[in-house]
Amino acid sequence: MSQLVKPVLVLVWKDILLEWRSRELVVSVLVFGLVVVVVFNFALNVAPQRSAILAPGILWVAFAFAATLAMNRAFVREREQGGLDGLLLAPISRDAIFLGKALSSFLFMLTIEMVLLPIFSILLGFSALSLALIVTIVLATLGFALVGTLFSAIAVQTRSREIMLPVLFFPVILPVIIGAVEATSAALGFEGTVGLNRWLPLLGIFDALFIVICSWLFAVVVEE
Repeated sequence: MSQLVKPVLVLVWKDILLEWRSRELVVSVLVFGLVVVVVFNFALNVAPQRSAILAPGILWVAFAFAATLAMNRAFVREREQGGLDGLLLAPISRDAIFLGKALSSFLFMLTIEMVLLPIFSILLGFSALSLALIVTIVLATLGFALVGTLFSAIAVQTRSREIMLPVLFFPVILPVIIGAVEATSAALGFEGTVGLNRWLPLLGIFDALFIVICSWLFAVVVEE
């Protein structure tokens, strides 16, 4: 077990240090997320009583696009500087590489979402102080990170990686986005606890499947 956990933690720590020094990913994704929600807020121009109803969809559109931008950078640095070849030659399992990169992406995205969430709640008129909402964000973000890490490893090997990643990412992650929107609506009180009891377990099942399937496919992808 330690042979898997230690490389994962080392990779996560390495990514955190690199991001702390450059801050290019967090800053760019934060700005992008703010622009998306502000544009939606003014473009829809809805009455205050309806803005909270539309908030779940707007929130997850912003998070999904921000996740795509973050995922695009997951393997770019390693690819450009030869770090990916070094990781593949290191005496660690492919699962450790995948889980380390996925955990790094998950932490980055979760940090960005926790910063954006209070701003979204003010602009869209809903309460962010909800345990169910936080659980929904964590589960959906984990799904984003797992699927995005896999497809980022595929897209980074192509010339048009900025286009290829969204094309691969969104069709697969669409059930997670739908589940997140529905669970968020329930967390904000529009569907009651029935929606939470239905959609949160579904998000958990998707995450469990993605961990198994994506880690296996990642080993196949990097070998190619």
